[in-house]
Amino acid sequence: MGLTPFTKQQLLPQEEKLEIARHKSELFIGIPKETSYQERRICLTPDAVNSLTSHGHRVMIESGAGLGASYTDKEYSDAGAEITSDTTKVLSCPMLLKVEPLTMNEIKLVNPQTIVISAIQLKTRKKEYFEALSKKKITALAFEYIKDEDGTYPAVKSLSEIAGTASILLAAELMIGNQFGKGLLFGNITGVPPTDVVILGAGTVGEFAARTAVGLGANVKVFDNSITKLRRLQSSLSQRVSTSTIQPKTLLKALRRCDVAIGAMRGKDRCPVVVTETMVEHMKKGAVIVDVSIDTGGCFETSEITTHEKPTFIKHNVVHYCVPNIPSRYSTTASLSISNILTPYLLQIAEDGGIESAIRLDNGLKNGVYLYHGILTNKAIGDWFGLPDSDINLIVF
Repeated sequence: MGLTPFTKQQLLPQEEKLEIARHKSELFIGIPKETSYQERRICLTPDAVNSLTSHGHRVMIESGAGLGASYTDKEYSDAGAEITSDTTKVLSCPMLLKVEPLTMNEIKLVNPQTIVISAIQLKTRKKEYFEALSKKKITALAFEYIKDEDGTYPAVKSLSEIAGTASILLAAELMIGNQFGKGLLFGNITGVPPTDVVILGAGTVGEFAARTAVGLGANVKVFDNSITKLRRLQSSLSQRVSTSTIQPKTLLKALRRCDVAIGAMRGKDRCPVVVTETMVEHMKKGAVIVDVSIDTGGCFETSEITTHEKPTFIKHNVVHYCVPNIPSRYSTTASLSISNILTPYLLQIAEDGGIESAIRLDNGLKNGVYLYHGILTNKAIGDWFGLPDSDINLIVF
């Protein structure tokens, strides 16, 4: 039996392919207490801390940091966290997690080359904030900029879901008893006309407000200038709701009849004002406005920022609820949500061998980086504050 002849390719020396092992890194995460006004959330729940410590990572938490979200120091300690009342000690950790951005005083206590993961809240930042971080050569990620595999922003989406659902629950509370004594039950009771709800905006907040209102049996009308968004909202809800583009006459007619109006509009810089003061004057006595858009200026002309302690005011016989940061009111739910988003990323960063490797391998995580070793890598921030910026793809490749 003859041998099979070798091809020329088989006789040539072949390269040996060696598998390059990724070196895992151990994380040392610090979670300081939130000092911003009315902020009660925390980035990691005790379960998330337990998951990290069981993988060999260290987590140091400032004493009392979880109390606003109903998590005690003991729960964190049992989960494997180190508890300390020394803020400086926590801020000296190589990686810091915060819900709100670091304050200028906190930045002074942070070590150079620290990795910071927090919200950025661009509209409340000042140029000095970025300059201070840059001086310390900090690598900073904004969790609202981190993208998922499908191109969505998971943190923004999740908190918008909470805000949308909460807006209807808050309206239901305000309808029960205010100084007008309306005493109305939100929903659809046999023989009683259902609650009429107008929702301005068909994004995530608007969708979850509509979902909750429809679930309670209300008549819902959603306004948005994007037919695509209205179509997407229609298909995602299990039953049809009335939808319309924003036309003053149609909107005024709907506002005159409604019991509840929800503001869920978004704009590039400032939220567009779509409901004028005259329109509010025509609303029913005792009607409720919940302006979720207030953190970007509000979409009702009569809206003014209120607080969790004094959340409402009355103007033209209409109750206004205009508290920014609604998710903070539901601090445990919001903390669970943030924790569920961040924990897999933290474990992946460690698995990949550190932040440099992780952002090289994950474009969604890379999108969250706005400072890399002190270099500003976000063009929008650079343009906004007149700061020089570099393309992160030219630095990390």
